Amino acid sequence: MSTMQEVAKLAGVSKATVSRVLTGKGYVSDATREQVFKAIEQAGYRPNLLARNLASSKSQCIGMVVTNTLYNGSYFSELLAQAAKKLEDNGRQLILVDGKHSAEEEQQAIQFLLGLRCDAIIIYPRFLTIAAMDEIIGQHKQPIMVVNRRLRVHQSHCICCDHKGASLNATRHLLERGHRQIAFVTGSLDSPTAIERLSGYKEALKQHGIEPDERLIVQGKWTPASGAAAVSALLSDNVSFSAVLASNDEMAIGAIKTLTRAGIAVPAQVSVIGFDDTPTAAWLTPALSSVKDPVSGMMSEVINRLIAMLDGGYLSQDNLFSSALQIRDSVSEGPYRQQ
Repeated sequence: MSTMQEVAKLAGVSKATVSRVLTGKGYVSDATREQVFKAIEQAGYRPNLLARNLASSKSQCIGMVVTNTLYNGSYFSELLAQAAKKLEDNGRQLILVDGKHSAEEEQQAIQFLLGLRCDAIIIYPRFLTIAAMDEIIGQHKQPIMVVNRRLRVHQSHCICCDHKGASLNATRHLLERGHRQIAFVTGSLDSPTAIERLSGYKEALKQHGIEPDERLIVQGKWTPASGAAAVSALLSDNVSFSAVLASNDEMAIGAIKTLTRAGIAVPAQVSVIGFDDTPTAAWLTPALSSVKDPVSGMMSEVINRLIAMLDGGYLSQDNLFSSALQIRDSVSEGPYRQQ
């Protein structure tokens, strides 16, 4: 393996000059820079990132921990794309690490990024508790931002979506359109997002004087198959319903498939709303109504806040982002619609 000293010898410059070229710090003429890059290519030199980070106060890298259950679908794509673009615009690199299947593994992923001397870390947790994340933030000097959880101690270090409020609004819309028997397909109930969306559904019913019927609540697993299975279970149990609110678009699509196969027209007989407003939602037949989470806005605020912590600047205190309900062809009037 070649060294920086060998590159310097090939380029006919000092080791310090090679270092300035690699770090971008200090003046180097264009001719000398080109000379150094040619020597790097000729020598096959690969800078040791960790060693460079140890020698410098900043790595210009931001780490991100995301559990692999989010890897599929447009939600994660939008999340990652926005983070990468925003960091690139600010001259930083994104390093993504898998949080895997447990709180312990999420914590190990955080420690891995800290070991790489990342300037700051973004956590999109699935298993770590609020108390554990507050403790982690308090123990480290690097700025750490948490996405989609409300912290108790370090409230300026978190950004989250009002999933309960979004679900409440979607349920309320169905109620106002004349639906009373509204089936709800949950996400995996080990997910805080799924729990909040279920809570919003129940709250909306109670606000309209309707006691939630547990027979209308069916657990899903975020997949189209689980949405289809949920509706199959409702039909098999002869549970009456005129609308389905599914905790994501994939389960809503599965629900529509089962309803259609059973000869139940959407939305003429059953209305359907999903969450996440995936790019395909508007292109389905019927076009799927859905709740759009402010993913890009949330990630933009996360990066802005980290940059403010690192470079100085205004630190916003707005932690809670609201979703927007997109009503399309999959919702029609219910049997209790007032004329």
